[in-house]
Amino acid sequence: MAASRHQPKWLKTALTALRFRSLRARLLASALLLILVLLPIIGVTLNKAFQDYVSQAAENELSAYLYSVLAVTDIDQQALFVPELLTETRFNVIQSGLYALISSPKAAAKTLSAPLQQMLESGQQLLWQSNSYSGLTPPDSLPTPPLGQSSFRQININDKPFLVYSLSVSFIQKNSLKESTTVTVHVLKERAEFQLQIEKFSRQLWTWLLILMAVLAIVQLSWLTWTLRPLARFRHELTQVEQGKSQQINGLYPTEINAVAKQLNTLLTAEQRQRSRYRNALSDLAHSLKTPLAVIRSQQDLSPSSAEQVAQINQIISYQLKRAQSVANNAWHLGVKVSDVSDKLMRTLPKIYPDVQLSYRQAPSADMLFYGDQSDLTELLGNLLDNACKAAKQRVELSVSVDAQQGLRLAIEDDGDGVSQSMRQTILQRGIRADTYEQGHGIGLAIVRDICQSYDASLTIAQSQHLGGAAFILYFPKIGRSDP
Repeated sequence: MAASRHQPKWLKTALTALRFRSLRARLLASALLLILVLLPIIGVTLNKAFQDYVSQAAENELSAYLYSVLAVTDIDQQALFVPELLTETRFNVIQSGLYALISSPKAAAKTLSAPLQQMLESGQQLLWQSNSYSGLTPPDSLPTPPLGQSSFRQININDKPFLVYSLSVSFIQKNSLKESTTVTVHVLKERAEFQLQIEKFSRQLWTWLLILMAVLAIVQLSWLTWTLRPLARFRHELTQVEQGKSQQINGLYPTEINAVAKQLNTLLTAEQRQRSRYRNALSDLAHSLKTPLAVIRSQQDLSPSSAEQVAQINQIISYQLKRAQSVANNAWHLGVKVSDVSDKLMRTLPKIYPDVQLSYRQAPSADMLFYGDQSDLTELLGNLLDNACKAAKQRVELSVSVDAQQGLRLAIEDDGDGVSQSMRQTILQRGIRADTYEQGHGIGLAIVRDICQSYDASLTIAQSQHLGGAAFILYFPKIGRSDP
């Protein structure tokens, strides 16, 4: 815990970015990461192995050339003898790219009679060179390995890289077995020939690896698309259920997803049956209570105080029953077209309030959805429009829109006297009894308030900017537009 608390800010940002929320993105990222990491590592390894192979092959090749030169070299009576023409023809062609040299320490060279006696900057004496080396500048220095040992390295001659294989040997004088002369035989070859092989191999290797990476990426993408296709279908079916276009998930899915689909279908069926039984029981309860209350209220000898209490009981029963019938977030899977409910109310209410002009200021589009129960939306719009018609002088307007930040927006405005600033706060306070509301904002507004709370929606009371009366504005957090 302490270590995570002291992580650098850039590391936290990187870790947050790596937490992909999409399963498809995670699988695709892991597959691409494997391709982009594993194949380049294989490429680098193969390229390095080929370079080592070419280097070893060059050393073996130069070693073979060196022993062919050494086989025809001899020292007799302090004189170095090397044939003018060697078996390997490239040693005989000027600047052929393959060269042979023989050098000796300065002290040893003084006792020798050689075709070439040329001092090098390193203090060595160059005794002989092949015909192929004619016209080239003598090297500044040549390797001098210990007697009987060889060396393989790179040197520069005339600003060109050469690979040189050197071997130090000792020749015993024929007339005296105790006397010997040490020389070093060198075979040089331009490094460009070997570098050309490496570059050609590297070019072909990376070309084919890039093609392989592209093919693997396409295969991985196609495979992931095919593998995740059932999830896309499952999501589509969930959307259909959520929008109320289907009641069950009916598709055939792989074993892992099929178990989830069965559980969801069981949950949906149980929820629908429970809600149906609950509403039927509430309807029966309402009928059982209201009928005796109606009989009591019809009694002629009922005192005014008793009649008032009976009316209050009747009002409380109506309020609590309607509040209990709200499905709210339990109906997460339902999607109701706002226009189906609002159009019906816009046709019905003018018959009840013929003196009020009820119209749309902004009509809902066909794809705007209320994610909840249809009866809840009817209760919300019905109560707010009914209150607005009661309070209005001539006009009531309804606006329905979708806000990308706040979700579905419903606005009911009238040209009445409005709601005072102090009363706006009072009637929206939690726990206010229904009978404390002013006329026109009684039990209906209490039901609206409770339904909004159950959907986590916001209810704001303001003054209408263009009608001058009250404006009731509701925001439902889930975007109220169906998928295309």
